[in-house]
Amino acid sequence: MDFKDQIKQLGERVVRLKDQIQTEEATKNAFIMPFIQALGYDVFNPLEVVPEFTADIGIKKGEKVDYAIMKDGHPIILIECKWWGENLDVHNSQLFRYFHTTKSKFGLLTNGIVFRFYTDLIEVNKMDEKPFLEFDFTNMKEQVVAELKKFHKSYFDLNSIVNSASELKYSNEIKNIMTRELNEPTPNFVKFFVSQVYSGKATEKIMTQFTEIVKKSINQWISDIISDRLKSALEKENVKEAEQVKLIEEQKKDEDNKIITTEEEMEGYFIVKSILRTKFDSKRIHFRDFQNFFSVLLDDTIRQSICRLWFNGDKKFIGLFDENKKETKFEISTLDDIYKYSDQLIKTTEKLMKGEKTKNLEE
Repeated sequence: MDFKDQIKQLGERVVRLKDQIQTEEATKNAFIMPFIQALGYDVFNPLEVVPEFTADIGIKKGEKVDYAIMKDGHPIILIECKWWGENLDVHNSQLFRYFHTTKSKFGLLTNGIVFRFYTDLIEVNKMDEKPFLEFDFTNMKEQVVAELKKFHKSYFDLNSIVNSASELKYSNEIKNIMTRELNEPTPNFVKFFVSQVYSGKATEKIMTQFTEIVKKSINQWISDIISDRLKSALEKENVKEAEQVKLIEEQKKDEDNKIITTEEEMEGYFIVKSILRTKFDSKRIHFRDFQNFFSVLLDDTIRQSICRLWFNGDKKFIGLFDENKKETKFEISTLDDIYKYSDQLIKTTEKLMKGEKTKNLEE
């Protein structure tokens, strides 16, 4: 399992369990320690992860930070933890105090759901007030996960992270500004556009009028960009699917004489059909047999694959498709095991029918 999949799986666990977690200690055990493990560090090896790391502050001795990730005997990341339900905005001062007393270059403040990474971009050995990277399990973004991967034990490179930290920090701040401006445009923001398109004086009435115009125009512009990209992506996907269908059909012509449909395949097909007929018209469920697998289809269309039955080897598998039409095989011991996947088969068929309905409306 690669890093992205590990983080996704952990995120699903966090969302599922969070309402059962009532303390900071439980948050550490259920969310934060698995996160540290996902970064490749052994939480049970004191040479890699030290819990209750001592960070003495001036005359105050025995001050402890929740965890320190170690390298060559020195801390490289200090981690301050809170209960998942706490707002992190009021807690960075504690981590701020610890930061300058150690050789650590990074501080991490987290409640197990939100992870904020800090460093000293503005003043050496003094932690910045704002994080340069923020990761949220409830709103995972591919670009942020890619940046998060840089903290993995296998890829950790101090200079590389520091070099990208500055760009990340200011890039995030610019995004936040743009988000605020899109929701509630400020006078200076509106005035910029007024000066470009309006030749008269920017009176209070004109500014009020243009505030709403600017807001609507920019949001419409963003919607147009998204729509154009989706359209382009769908067109590419349709071309790709058409090529795949053509290839499969050509292969089918060559393989027809080699294909033998077994009783087990037909029995598996009828089990799938019996599952689906509780929700859908069974007349729409068809099959096509190929040399390597047996495919169950919606409306007898290759691109509308509901599942595949892989019964030709020593072991039996059922192949199920996700929302991106990526197939995952699951081993089954008996044909009755197909019933375990009833919900997924129904959901896949619902998505295929919904997609077909959308396509028909567009046409």
